[in-house]
Amino acid sequence: MSAVLPDPQLGVAVCAALREQVSRLGLSIGDEPRWVEAVVEEKRDPFSRELSLLAVWRGKTRDGSINFFPDGRVFAEYQVLLPHPQRAGFYVEAVQVWGRAGQLRGDAVIAEFAA
Repeated sequence: MSAVLPDPQLGVAVCAALREQVSRLGLSIGDEPRWVEAVVEEKRDPFSRELSLLAVWRGKTRDGSINFFPDGRVFAEYQVLLPHPQRAGFYVEAVQVWGRAGQLRGDAVIAEFAA
């Protein structure tokens, strides 16, 4: 049984939500991620055996992914790798977005520069 391709409108919306999370911090990653550049793969959960879809960006400036779960949920993460604009000694490692179509939430992953 093969999975169906993800809804491209949802893919575009998740990409926009990732960029919005970066923008909320006062940073920019340009037009990344771009849905049309994602490579979609099937992924089987080792415990539930459910088949989901994984859209990935690899090998460019930044890497990222969107997991499309069978029940309609999504979880996305995309690298930012820029200094935090308000917290000296910290950087924005990535942004994350999760939820369902029309109900996406997100947050940033902040890390401290190693001494």
